[in-house]
Amino acid sequence: MNPIREHQRNTTRRQFLKNCATGLGAASLASLLPGKTSGAQGNMIAPHIPGKAKHVIYLFQNGGPPHVDMFDYKPQLLKMHGEALPQSFIEGKRFSTMSKTGSAKILAPMEPFKQYGQCGAWVSDLMPYTSQIVDKLCFIKSMYTEQVNHAPAISFSLTGSEMPGRPTMGAWLSYGLGSMNENLPSYVVLTSVTKDTTCGQIFYDFYWSSGFLPSKLQGVKFRGGGDPVLYLSNPNGVSKEIRREMIDGLAEMNHLKQDAIGDPEIANRISQYEMAFQMQTSVPELTDLSDEPQHVLDMYGPAVKEQGSYAYNCIMARRLVERGTRTVQLMHAGWDHHTSITTELYNQCRDTDQASAALVKDLEQRGLLDDTLVVNGGEFGRTPFLQGDFTNRAQWGRDHHPHAYTTWLAGGGIKPGITHGASDELGMNVVKDPVHVHDLQATIMNQMGVDHTKLTYFFQGRHFRLTDVHGHVVKDIIT
Repeated sequence: MNPIREHQRNTTRRQFLKNCATGLGAASLASLLPGKTSGAQGNMIAPHIPGKAKHVIYLFQNGGPPHVDMFDYKPQLLKMHGEALPQSFIEGKRFSTMSKTGSAKILAPMEPFKQYGQCGAWVSDLMPYTSQIVDKLCFIKSMYTEQVNHAPAISFSLTGSEMPGRPTMGAWLSYGLGSMNENLPSYVVLTSVTKDTTCGQIFYDFYWSSGFLPSKLQGVKFRGGGDPVLYLSNPNGVSKEIRREMIDGLAEMNHLKQDAIGDPEIANRISQYEMAFQMQTSVPELTDLSDEPQHVLDMYGPAVKEQGSYAYNCIMARRLVERGTRTVQLMHAGWDHHTSITTELYNQCRDTDQASAALVKDLEQRGLLDDTLVVNGGEFGRTPFLQGDFTNRAQWGRDHHPHAYTTWLAGGGIKPGITHGASDELGMNVVKDPVHVHDLQATIMNQMGVDHTKLTYFFQGRHFRLTDVHGHVVKDIIT
């Protein structure tokens, strides 16, 4: 017996008339009220400008990767290793309360750097796979933010606000551009963490929230084990046909309720139930790697078939954009190396370097890189000075550093094989072509065909946007 149909049969004539009267009354009342509605419906809009990218994959490295150990080569750190940090570099600068800047000492890069590619980019020996694709990358070495702690800085990077509650970039893109596939979400989130790390950050749900935008625009998180999405499989005794009938019956009931009270969230609920049903077929096909050639799997590394690993999530990102998902947000925790940079940094690079490079190469060889923008970076960098006891190498670490850090981009109309901006000789402060977090957001939106100043949503008395009242497109990195 279908419980939805049973409920519909039990709906009485009196209840039906009561609901109709409520709907008419609500409509009449609305017609008497002054002004217009607040825009809570959230109509989809067309691109404001020609976009070179249809998809964005954000490889977000939670915890703050150390730019001076990976991509921002500073020979002066080697020369000054163990010396006192010159106070002139940090005057007036804000750091976390864990930084003892008054007695800080310079810490050299963990591994040597070499130049690679025709562009001559400097890359650490920690990143042997990324070093082989530098001619496809654009390094921004002048990123900066005002946030000094993880959750506010991550929220700021993804939503444009350090306070939870704002829509994330993926939600904004779904709102502005709509969906490209009726069978998969427009915005998917994949999370991972390096095994046995002591540096993992918590994945808060507001990192992929739709905020005040319609709830159907929030990111759909795929789990790292079992069914990628909860309740993807039908219970025993429930066939696909019964499930289809239940969804249709539920939609009819929700439509009646929506007609009665006009709540836009009911329409969101209807669409999400339908999406959930379609995903029962599309997600198993998506996650079945049996059709992947062995040489492609080998390219991503040995962990590619381990559900929930970074490598697995990278190949899922490629398969998602192939099928029309607009925004894929990978979040990999474990970069918070306050006292373990001599050990756990190596684990992080091992887990992310090969798969990140493989994703770029895989997209390119499939003809997807031109219209897929790949972004790789964290919420801030790490200090060029030591956190910990200099005499105990096993306890070396670096604190949070918001004043200069590195992010790289590939594809999606971004110039390949270039470096934009620069930090000073110690990697402490930006000295050339600064790029604020809002500038990066504006540039990503621009490449997706959206003018960040025009994609707004009216909420609580004013128009909001991802970049608030800030942000400038970094035109020098665009083809």
